[in-house]
Amino acid sequence: MAILDAALLDIAVETVRDRLSSGAVLVATEEERILGTVVLDDTHIEAIAVRPNRRGQGIGTALVDAASTRGRLTAAFRPGVSEFYESLGFDIERTGDRWRGVKPAAR
Repeated sequence: MAILDAALLDIAVETVRDRLSSGAVLVATEEERILGTVVLDDTHIEAIAVRPNRRGQGIGTALVDAASTRGRLTAAFRPGVSEFYESLGFDIERTGDRWRGVKPAAR
């Protein structure tokens, strides 16, 4: 939760707990330290965050790659992170004050 909170993501603790129990939270670690996490609702990315000092090192990419083994991914996000999603192959569209992305399933 600390990493998600540091990224100013609005996701409830209860949601994260529910996703943890169902195996829908993926975590990137190094020497038992959590570097980043992605919280999924089936194939929808509810939240993804990487420690600020570890951004730009491929951790978020690795988390999305691991999540994409589930199939086609979707995400809703703020405009400021659209380049991240676009770089990962998401098709991006604006929906009001947020953006939506769809990453086709790998073939």
